[in-house]
Amino acid sequence: MKAVYIKGKEDLEIAEVPVPEPAEGQVRVAVEYVGICGSDLHYYYNGANGTFVVREPLIPGHEMAGHIDLDPSGEYAQGTLVTLHPATFGPITEGMENLRHLRPGGSYLGSASTWPHTQGAMAEYILVDKEMIRVLPRGLSTKDAALSEPLGVVLHGINMIGDFTGAKVLVSGSGPIGLLAGFAAKQRGAAHLTFSDVLDGPLERAKLIGADEVINVATQKLPESAFDVVLECSAAAPAVSAALVAAKPRGRIAQIGMFPGTPVNVTLASLSQKELTWVGTMRFDNEVDQAIEMIAAAPEVAKVVTHVIGVDDAVEAFAVAKDSQVSGKVLVALGSQG
Repeated sequence: MKAVYIKGKEDLEIAEVPVPEPAEGQVRVAVEYVGICGSDLHYYYNGANGTFVVREPLIPGHEMAGHIDLDPSGEYAQGTLVTLHPATFGPITEGMENLRHLRPGGSYLGSASTWPHTQGAMAEYILVDKEMIRVLPRGLSTKDAALSEPLGVVLHGINMIGDFTGAKVLVSGSGPIGLLAGFAAKQRGAAHLTFSDVLDGPLERAKLIGADEVINVATQKLPESAFDVVLECSAAAPAVSAALVAAKPRGRIAQIGMFPGTPVNVTLASLSQKELTWVGTMRFDNEVDQAIEMIAAAPEVAKVVTHVIGVDDAVEAFAVAKDSQVSGKVLVALGSQG
C-alpha cells in the first residue's frame, strides 16, 4: 500500500509499505480522503509543529473518511462508510474527569507530540481502535465526511461560547477553519456574519458559505465595539488585537486559531476595558459527532473544499494547501472513493 511520510523539513516520501494487520480491538480502515490541516503544513514546511519536532518518519493526517476494510470481530461490515475520532485519551486525572481531551497522556493521529510518533491517516490503510470509529449516516459521502474533524474543532469553540441566537458574529481569519466556524455559527443561529482576512481569495470563498459582509483588513479597519461574538481563527497578533477592539462590551471571543509556543505582541487593553470574555479552545471531546450530524443536514458546507488531489501528487497538494489565496480545504484522495 502507499503511505505518505514526512521525514523532515520539505522532505516527503510516498512509500510502498505492507498492509497492516489488526490486533485485538482494532479495525482496518481503507482511507479514501484526508484533509491537509495547518499542523500538517507545519510538519512538512518546518519539520515541526510548534515544539513537536519530527524525529522519525511521520504519516500526517487526522481529517479523514473511508470505509471498513477488515474487522476481525465482525461488528462492522466490510464497506461500511466511516470517519474517525482521531484522539485517544490519557488516564483519568483528579479534577479532569470531564475534560478527557485535555488530560495528559493522550495521542492524536498524525502527531509528533508522542514518542514514538502517532502515525496518521495519509495512507491507503490504517489501523484504529474500535472506539475511534464513527459510522456515517446514510447519504453522507466520504468526501464531505472528511470535514468532520475540523468542523468538530470549531464546534468545540462555539460550544464554549454558548448561545449564538441572533448574534452579530465576526470570523477573524477566513481560511478553512474560519469558513467552517462561520458556517457552524450560522447553523447555531447567528443573525449576521462578517468575515475578515488580509487576502481576497478567502473572503470570496466566505461569500459562498453565507457571509453577510467581508472586510479585507489589509485595506480596511474593522468597526469598533460592533460584534457580540468573535471567532478568532487566525492567531495572527495584529488580527487578534483588532478583534479585541471589534468586540462589543461584554462580548465573547473564542480563540480557535492556535498560537505558536513563542511570545506574541497583542494589545490587550480592550480585554479589561470592555470586560470581554476570551476563551481558549483545544481540539474537542465529542463534537465530532455533532459535526457529522451537521454536515449530513447541511451539505452546502462542502463548498469549503476547493481541491481534491491524488496521493501521488502529495507534494503538490501541500503546496496548494499552503497558498491560502487560491485554496480552501485541500483533500488528498487515496484508493477508491465512495
